Amino acid sequence: MASQTKKIGLMTLVMMIISSIYGFANTPRAFMQMGYASIIWYILAALVFFLPVSLMLAEYGSSFKEAKGGIYSWLEGSIGEKWAFVGTFIWLSAWIIWLVQAASSFCIPLSSVIFGKDTTSSWHLFGLSSVETLGVIGIVWVLVVTFFSSKGMDAIAKVSTVGGFFNVALNGLFLVISIIVLICNHGHLAEPISGMSSFIHSPNSQFTTPIAMISFIVYAIFAYGGMETMGGIMDSLDKPEKTFPKGILLATIFITVGYAVTIFMWGFSTNWHQVFGSGQVTLGNVTYVLMGNLGVAFGQAIGVSHHTALLFGSLMTRFTGLSILLAVLGSFFIMTYSPIKSFILGSDERLWPKKVTKLNKAGMPAFAMWIQCAVVCIFIFFISFGGSAASKFFTILTNMSNVSTTFPYLFLVGAFPFFKKLKDIDRPFVFFKSKFWTNLIVALCLIVLSGGIIFTVIQPIIEHQYGNAFWTIIGPIFFGSIALIFYEIANRKRKKTN
Repeated sequence: MASQTKKIGLMTLVMMIISSIYGFANTPRAFMQMGYASIIWYILAALVFFLPVSLMLAEYGSSFKEAKGGIYSWLEGSIGEKWAFVGTFIWLSAWIIWLVQAASSFCIPLSSVIFGKDTTSSWHLFGLSSVETLGVIGIVWVLVVTFFSSKGMDAIAKVSTVGGFFNVALNGLFLVISIIVLICNHGHLAEPISGMSSFIHSPNSQFTTPIAMISFIVYAIFAYGGMETMGGIMDSLDKPEKTFPKGILLATIFITVGYAVTIFMWGFSTNWHQVFGSGQVTLGNVTYVLMGNLGVAFGQAIGVSHHTALLFGSLMTRFTGLSILLAVLGSFFIMTYSPIKSFILGSDERLWPKKVTKLNKAGMPAFAMWIQCAVVCIFIFFISFGGSAASKFFTILTNMSNVSTTFPYLFLVGAFPFFKKLKDIDRPFVFFKSKFWTNLIVALCLIVLSGGIIFTVIQPIIEHQYGNAFWTIIGPIFFGSIALIFYEIANRKRKKTN
C-alpha cells in the first residue's frame, strides 16, 4: 500500500506565503522615500498586483504541477519556447541583479554588527573611495561564494534557518519596543500627522511630483515579489481548489496590514526631517539607522541617561545587522546556483553548450555558475567605479533590483490569456472563469507593472540623472537582448543538428 504524504493545510500555506514574501527591510525604505504616504501605495499594490497575480500563478502551478522548470515550463506551455526562454532569462537576470545588490551591500550589516553603526562610508582600501572599496569587497565575496557553492557546500546555506529565526525576533522586537515608546510618550508621534495630507504627500522632495509618486509603485510591487515560487506547491495542498484561494486571501490581508502598520509604526520613534534631513542615510543602511534610532528613542522614553540610550541604539543596530547578515549569507549561497540550475535543467539542453549543462561531481552547473559570477563581478565593478556617491550608489542598486524583479511578471501576466486558451489541459484549480474579467484584470496588471517601470526610468531622466536611469533599466534590456540573440543562434544550431 502506498504511503500517504501529509498534505499542506490552510494555516501552513499562509505561513509559507508570508515567510516567502514579507520583508521587514522594505518598510524602512518605504518610510524613507515617502513617509506615511507610502502606505496607500502598498495597499494599492496588494489589490492590483499581489492578489490577482498570485491567483494567476496558482492556475499555472496547478496545471503544470508535473513540470520541473518552474516559470519556464509555464511560459513554454503558454506562449512557446522562444519567449519562455527570453522571459525566464530576464527572471534569472533579476536574481543576478539581486546578487549584485547583496554583494555590494552586505558590508553594511557586517559593519553594524562590529561597530554598532554603518561605518562603510569611511572604509578605504588601497587608496580607493568608500564606494569603490565596497565594490572590491563585493567582487571578492562573489568569487568566494561561487567557489564554495560549486563544490557542493550548500550545507552552509542552512545558516539561513538561523537567520529566519533572528528575523522573526527582529519583527517582534520592533513591535514591542515601538509600542512601549508610544505609550511612554503618551501617544505623541515622533513624525506628527498633519491631516490626510500626511498620507498623500511625501516629506521627501524627490517624491513630490506625480511621476515620482507613480514610480514608487515599483518599490511597492517589489515588496510583494516571490509569488512565482508558490504556484509549484499546488499538488501538495489539501483540497487545493479551496485551500489556495483562501490562503492567498488571508496572506494578502496579513501582509498588506503588516506592511501598512509597520510603516506607520516607524513614525512612533522617527522624525522624518531630523533623521533623513542630513542626507547621510541611504537605501542600503536605512534599516540599521532606524532601528538604532528606535533604541535611542526607547532609552529616552523610559528616562535613562543619554549614554545608556545610545547604548540601547547600538545594541539594536547590532542585533539588526546580525539578523540581516545571517539571512543574506544563507540566501546568497542558495541563489548562486538555485535559479540558474532550475533554468538550465528546465529548458531544452540542446539550446546550451555542453559545458553549461554539464553538472560536476557535486551536482552543480559549475561552468554556468562561473559565467554568472563573471557577469555579477562586471556589474559590480562598473557600478561601484562609476563615480557615484554612496547614496546614489545604493539607489541605483535598489532601482536595478526592483525593476529587474518586476520585469518578468510582464511575461507571466501577459502569457495568462494564452494559457487560458489551451485545450486538453488538466485544470485542478480555476479562479478566473470569465474571459472578459480575465482580460480586464490582465490589462490592469500590465498597465500597473509597465507604468511603474516606465516612470521609474523617466524620473531620473527628468532630474538629469542619466547614469541612474541607464543602470535602472539596463538589466532587463541587456539580458533580454542576450537571450534573444543566444536563442536564435542556439535554435539554428539545433535545427542543423536535427
